[in-house]
Amino acid sequence: MSAKNQTKMQVPLLNLRAQYKSMKNEIGSAIQKILDNQSFILGPEVQALENEVARYCGTRYAVGVASGTDALFLSLKAMSIGDGDEVITTPFTFIATGGAIHNTGARPVFADIDPRTFNIDPSKIKERITKKTKALMPVHLYGLMADMDAINAVAKEADLKVIEDNAQGIGATYKGKVAGSMSDAGCISFFPGKNLGSYGDAGMVVTDDEKLAKRIKVIRVHGSTSKYIHETIGYNSRLDNLQAAILLVKLKYLDGWTRKRQENAAYYNANLKGLPLITTPHVPEHRAHVYHQYTIRVARVRNGLMDHLNEHGIEARIYYPIPLHLQECFKQLGYKKGDFPEAERAMDEALSLPVDSELSSEQKEYIVATIREFFSK
Repeated sequence: MSAKNQTKMQVPLLNLRAQYKSMKNEIGSAIQKILDNQSFILGPEVQALENEVARYCGTRYAVGVASGTDALFLSLKAMSIGDGDEVITTPFTFIATGGAIHNTGARPVFADIDPRTFNIDPSKIKERITKKTKALMPVHLYGLMADMDAINAVAKEADLKVIEDNAQGIGATYKGKVAGSMSDAGCISFFPGKNLGSYGDAGMVVTDDEKLAKRIKVIRVHGSTSKYIHETIGYNSRLDNLQAAILLVKLKYLDGWTRKRQENAAYYNANLKGLPLITTPHVPEHRAHVYHQYTIRVARVRNGLMDHLNEHGIEARIYYPIPLHLQECFKQLGYKKGDFPEAERAMDEALSLPVDSELSSEQKEYIVATIREFFSK
């Protein structure tokens, strides 16, 4: 199929309208129940969602909070990480990862990425550890789990905590273990654009540590153990019942949506073969990718390809154009261009294509044809 011979299509990166239409009645009923009961904060729907997400992730506990960013921040605070401490993470991620560390008073310390997976390279972590290091924060970028065995081995040797930034990887697996379950705390984002998205901000921490779960539950409600009794100064980071009710409906569909994303990714893998300057996503053995993003690498002509796709109605985006170590807000950390060459190469080559579960066969064919047209010039 040639893109030249096709009518121009509009292909969004994420089609939430189509997803909503498929379960409109269920969502409406869930919302109406909340309105009828007039129970809006930390009610039975939140408890039910916590139970279901803990079961889904294979952990003993789950604690609902206001956002994925808060999940990271409160996990760090509950571990008493703050002023003067250091947390090692990747520079190739969304700002929330480094921002959560910074906002505790701790210092984000970066280690470069594995160019095949875009995730933090475990072999680069050890050299970044100092006496101030308290935790490691790997990110399961784009929906592929980081190399958790190697990361946990480094953490164990240095007696460090591990917090999984699982904002993008719900349902991903590593040797049969589910993302979020292979550390002291796994942090989930339910931002609307995520594979399991709410209709506003929402997040969750999953853990097997009972004390940590209890601590986060206290911190999320102003440090309160019971009404007007405060054992510490906490934060207002409560998951509301409305979002929990919506997520309970959507959670039932998550595995099906994931399978569709994986099928879409397999289609791209097969049909983008042989094109110059493209590397499709690498999935190491014993890992299952959930494709929050389907991200290819395009050397030298990435921006030209993106512009070509956008001009043909295909929403292709760059995640992420500036690594954290080069962001203005982190200039006080003293990093400079060249410090993390793999992250910097990724910022120039990464391009995400639509991989949404609502993507049609015609849309996939159109995307591939449009990419092939670009490289045929």
